[in-house]
Amino acid sequence: MPKGAIAKLKTARQSLGFHPALVFVFIFAVIFVLHAPLLRLPYFWDEAGYYVPAARDLLLTGSLIPRSTPSNAHPPLVMAYLALWWKLAGYTPLVTRTAMLLIAAFSLLGVFRLARRVANEEVAIASTLCTALYPVFFAQSSLAHVDLAAAGLIAWGLSAYVDEHPGATAFWFSCAALAKETAILAPLALFAWECCRALLRLRSLPSSGRAKFLLLLPLIPLTAWYAFHYFRTGYIFGNPEFFRYNVQATLHPLRILLALLIRLWQTFGYLGLSLLTLGAQFAMWRTPLQENGVERPRISLEVQYAFLAVIAVYIAAMAVLGGAVLARYLLPVIPLVIIVCVSTLWRRARLWLPVVTVVALAFIWGWFVNPPYGFSPEDNLAYRDYIRLHQRAESFLEARYPMARVLTAWPASDELMRPYLGYVTRPVRVIQIENFTAEQMISATDFRSNFDVALVFSTKYEPRHSLLERWQTWQRWKTRFFGYYRDVPSAAAAQILGGQLVYTELRNGQWVGVVEMERVIEARKTKPHRAIK
Repeated sequence: MPKGAIAKLKTARQSLGFHPALVFVFIFAVIFVLHAPLLRLPYFWDEAGYYVPAARDLLLTGSLIPRSTPSNAHPPLVMAYLALWWKLAGYTPLVTRTAMLLIAAFSLLGVFRLARRVANEEVAIASTLCTALYPVFFAQSSLAHVDLAAAGLIAWGLSAYVDEHPGATAFWFSCAALAKETAILAPLALFAWECCRALLRLRSLPSSGRAKFLLLLPLIPLTAWYAFHYFRTGYIFGNPEFFRYNVQATLHPLRILLALLIRLWQTFGYLGLSLLTLGAQFAMWRTPLQENGVERPRISLEVQYAFLAVIAVYIAAMAVLGGAVLARYLLPVIPLVIIVCVSTLWRRARLWLPVVTVVALAFIWGWFVNPPYGFSPEDNLAYRDYIRLHQRAESFLEARYPMARVLTAWPASDELMRPYLGYVTRPVRVIQIENFTAEQMISATDFRSNFDVALVFSTKYEPRHSLLERWQTWQRWKTRFFGYYRDVPSAAAAQILGGQLVYTELRNGQWVGVVEMERVIEARKTKPHRAIK
């Protein structure tokens, strides 16, 4: 075939695109199948602790301010979305998780559009696949949290920004800020970058000063929400304890430095990302590939600098804010890292597709295999192990001790008191303690007459042989700055409380146990047996 015909075919293939609705349906169908075994799971951790109760309050009372849980001042967009779905289809975990998968599919469509706009269709497909398979994104796709929704809306906002549609840019970023308040960082980062470009007399992506200032428009709905929240509750940024934990207690210089290092790892190396970023780094040493005598194009430097501004601002802000250094807080910038790295591989490495395939397989491996250091179970399928452990233990507790007073800690306390979370069929009386450290267990012995059984469990994932376990300085820093503590094992908890361990289960580094107090054992022994007729 003549070279001219080949070039025309390639041009036609590159110009050919699928309708966005078809891409959305395809993405949703794929992730729905992948998540099918998870869709009926009860609610997990922060789902149970805040987002589901807040959305349920909105459904039942119409109040944007939660009543059954202290308000954290998170904007209400995602909670309103869930309440609408429950109103239309019924309140079940299946409805909730399917609704969140729709958000995940919409987010991935935004990633696809952005990558295709700044690179090409091959890069877009590979980037979207890697984003969908990245363990944190995959795990969060069906969880009722707000971070993934904010990430998706930011991707749509960035796509509109690159396309020089300032009105659409302001709209998507406004929606992102109403999904989660920290999403305001993206348009502020772009505004700061545009100001720097103006000072340097470089051409910016938006074509006018008006477009630049429209990047500040998302501040208006977010400010309106905080004003409304203040009017209804008397405080702006969440309840005082929430504000203290996420802002006031995080401002120590050493803590900020340590959090910054953690955030850099979560952005460029966490759960298999290192394979992609290192692969792109090595590819930079190679000369660009050529097609028809022309170098494969890179992502425009203007776009890369805009991405860098968003990534840098997010990393810096998340190093300062947030008591828990959770990886999901960085979901808005992970697709940007993936797009740039995949584009670099496509441009410079002949075997770019096998490299991306290895990265995708590493991401899938990360769904099931926990890293050799402590991490949040919500970052991969460890959250499923947690839910299954608690389901079985609490079913056992409810069946064997239907009228018992139960000593436990959050979030199991909410799981037992709120049947709508999916763990028990009726409320259980709970005596709540802070955690399962030796100090808390010993203090519980002072009021052991107030409870009949104890439900103890691992509040964090602890690998058998952590990479940093022997570094005592790091252990002290974790305890001081990140609230680290060691849970007492279930057998030791039974011994401290003076009870008997009647149920225990261990799964992939997480565990749960039920401790029966001695007086309950004695009462069971002395209870008269009915004569069999």
